[in-house]
Amino acid sequence: MTDSADFDILVIGGGMIGSAAALGLSRQGWRVGLVEGQARDSLIDALSPATAVDDFEPRVSALSLASQKLLDQLGVWAHVRESRHCPYQAMTVWDGDGTGRVHFEAAELQSDLLGTIVENRAVVRGLFREILESPVTLIDGVKVTGWWQNADRSGVRLDDGRSMGASLVIAADGPNSRLRQWAGLPTREWDYDQQAIVCTVKTAQSHRSTAWQSFSQTGPLAFLPLLNEQGDDHFCSIVWSQDTEEARRLMALDDTAFAAKLESAIERELGAVEAVSKRFAFPLRQRHAKDYVARGIALVGDAAHSIHPLAGQGANLGYSDVRVLLEELARSRSAGLSPADTAMLARYQRRRKGENLAMMAAMEGFKQLFARDELPLRWLRNTGLRWFERLGPVKHRIAAQAMGLQR
Repeated sequence: MTDSADFDILVIGGGMIGSAAALGLSRQGWRVGLVEGQARDSLIDALSPATAVDDFEPRVSALSLASQKLLDQLGVWAHVRESRHCPYQAMTVWDGDGTGRVHFEAAELQSDLLGTIVENRAVVRGLFREILESPVTLIDGVKVTGWWQNADRSGVRLDDGRSMGASLVIAADGPNSRLRQWAGLPTREWDYDQQAIVCTVKTAQSHRSTAWQSFSQTGPLAFLPLLNEQGDDHFCSIVWSQDTEEARRLMALDDTAFAAKLESAIERELGAVEAVSKRFAFPLRQRHAKDYVARGIALVGDAAHSIHPLAGQGANLGYSDVRVLLEELARSRSAGLSPADTAMLARYQRRRKGENLAMMAAMEGFKQLFARDELPLRWLRNTGLRWFERLGPVKHRIAAQAMGLQR
């Protein structure tokens, strides 16, 4: 079968970032197509109630207030709040090999919360509930097999024989973006030689609506608070980034031994780890596209940049991409310009590239600082953490930036 469809804007990838972009652009009046490999029914299935650790999705995001605001403007946050989610009011960060510790409180920033931990599928479900009621043309259950360009259009070929074209194609197809490769947009990237272990745990003590993060020489460990439908606050999602060989050793342990290692690594801040879900591990690699845009194409989210998970900022950076791209495309529409206007795309890249690079550099600096064991560096980071904890205005400013309250 050979068929074709034509749009103003075609978004490739219906994850948390791509579906938000498609929905927002359709609300501006653009003719938008969204290509997603999964079938729509699987994207809007209700979440099963969670009574045990294996009932939670292992992939979660710590959404900042700025990301929540964007989703609220799209009419999606109300759906997310109907699903299980966990607002957190505090964060504690410490050096697992020393004595330095920093504690953040939402109340210090005149806010009710620092952010919200949400299972990724709950966000996608909320987005697609809105998309199915919107003018977005959803092309689901198909794979993209190729990329084409002519004088004024760009597009993709699908595995069912169809061809889709648009003035602008937005690549939201993840860190291994094929569209980025086909469009010839090179990346700078390196392997961390680490793996991130993710799973859900149940602890003896309440997480106290607090996100916990410990840094060690072999990598950071985060306990992110979760709530089930009954409000049980003894569940956490963990992200444990470890050097590859250590990660493999930890993955090979049985649940009892792994739980004991977790308890030790978090210094029993939440008491005993009573249950551990199925574990998953994935290699960590940092990528950053040298350019986010080219003729007829723009990259967003992980297709443009993937970052170490130690600060949980990946989804928030992606939503910042979407926010800026929506702003720039709204300007183009009001001026009667094409969505592929080169000046508009250049502004999008300029506004996002610096912030993303700054966050990636900061995360790389943190990783390198805590990965080294020389006595002067250990003294420096522990003294620095204690100094930072006492320096209220600076601490509050950095926390506000992470929450998206300042730019």
